[in-house]
Amino acid sequence: MATDLTSQFRPAGASATPIAVTIAGSDSGGGAGIQADLKTFSALAVYGASVITALTAQNTLGVSGIHDVPPAFVTAQMDAVFSDLDVSAVKIGMLSRPEVIAAVAEGLDRHGLRTVVLDPVMIAASGDRLLVPEAVEELRRTLLPRAMLITPNLPEAAALLDAPAATSVAEARAQAERLLALGPKAVLVKGGHGDGPESVDVLLDAEGVIELSAPRIATRNTHGTGCTLSSAITAGLARGLPLREAVEAAKLYLTRALERAEDLTIGRGHGPVHHFHASWPTAGRG
Repeated sequence: MATDLTSQFRPAGASATPIAVTIAGSDSGGGAGIQADLKTFSALAVYGASVITALTAQNTLGVSGIHDVPPAFVTAQMDAVFSDLDVSAVKIGMLSRPEVIAAVAEGLDRHGLRTVVLDPVMIAASGDRLLVPEAVEELRRTLLPRAMLITPNLPEAAALLDAPAATSVAEARAQAERLLALGPKAVLVKGGHGDGPESVDVLLDAEGVIELSAPRIATRNTHGTGCTLSSAITAGLARGLPLREAVEAAKLYLTRALERAEDLTIGRGHGPVHHFHASWPTAGRG
């Protein structure tokens, strides 16, 4: 994989401004959700627009409240954005209620959106539930078949399959196959919740399965890792990268953001990863 992430996300011959849209919840603390997505898009030279599905009152210590956006207003946001902007790729994150999931699915169909990365956000890093239980079936039935790629972590993959969480790479591969049968074109089961010195993600697509490994970074600043990875993949797709290249580049970007996360002093709990590690000054380093 390339070490120059900016050039990795600029395929030769690209001329039009790449635009990506995030459809997700707002994180008032700025580390995850819409805020993390837009930071990631900007860091990777992609113009970001947004459709907000929920407002959360949260910080690095946890979530203290969720206010859902009415489905009709989610629809209004989608129609406003997609009727005007030439959107290359869409990332979907927190959708807490069945009615909002249905509205998003209808909007994707209405505007003919196919390059869709679905991050099935269910539980925040703090452990707070972000998806009501009755919405899981709607997510499984309605949005998985519309996705180019879904990016569940180990607990989310288990919830989608109503199964125990995978405890090995072999089990993660088996769950990826079961998830692919539900309709998405590709599945990335993320191994960040696993054990061992390496974080191993399993990518299954039409070409087969590959494993993507990276060193597990020792940092408490892990807030927004899932949002950041899925939005980095979306940025790569918006720039014209093939799916596997976009996933590989995104994993490298997240690894670097975790390595530099300790440069940030944000809050008293789980701080964010460093989205702008490539452009901000290096704290405390020669």
